[in-house]
Amino acid sequence: MKVEIYSDIACPWCYIGKRRFEQALDRFDGKDGVEVVYRPYQLVPDAPAEATPHRAWLAERYGPQSVAMDARVAELGLAEGITYDFDAALHANTFLGHRLLHLAEAEYGAAVQGELKEALLKAHFTDGVDVGDREQLVEVAATAGLDRARVTAYLAGDEGTAEVRAQLAEARGAGISAVPTFVFEGKWAVQGGQEAETFLRVLQQVAAETSAETPAATEAVHACTDGSCAV
Repeated sequence: MKVEIYSDIACPWCYIGKRRFEQALDRFDGKDGVEVVYRPYQLVPDAPAEATPHRAWLAERYGPQSVAMDARVAELGLAEGITYDFDAALHANTFLGHRLLHLAEAEYGAAVQGELKEALLKAHFTDGVDVGDREQLVEVAATAGLDRARVTAYLAGDEGTAEVRAQLAEARGAGISAVPTFVFEGKWAVQGGQEAETFLRVLQQVAAETSAETPAATEAVHACTDGSCAV
């Protein structure tokens, strides 16, 4: 089974959704046969190259409610073992990070890409790293096992740029407008950082439908809309 997860490095619900999905996958009997691949999505594609404080940006966009928004996510994150430090977090353009994730999948495989995704989310939300800065991205990539020299040269050029832009366009063309969105076998979609139990039921349902190879396998599982970040 292939699961493609559309998410953004700067999406707090994507971090929660990742942890919850991994909990479900760990409990799924067929987990050894599941390939998880991360696909790019940018909530703020026109974010400037120079990072700014997250708190200031969110307040400008959502007003006074931004404080409560962060507090709710931080509380939910603790239950998943995530420490959000929104005072240290930076609002940054995530395109370079998505290019890096593309490199990880292409040259190291899905497992390493998943480790890099975790490292990037932690860097952004916990450690206050500027995930739009090339030098800082090299350091994050190195912690996930990528070759430092290769990453440095890759980010200095344009490799992966066209591919990532094409994937971003594909996501828009597929109607994805909020993240995280989990697409199973290219047919079934679940949106939002759902509870682990929900993800486990979907994994079991998709496995059953795929095994049965009935016409019902072409029907979409109803999309869930809670716990996601939208444009």
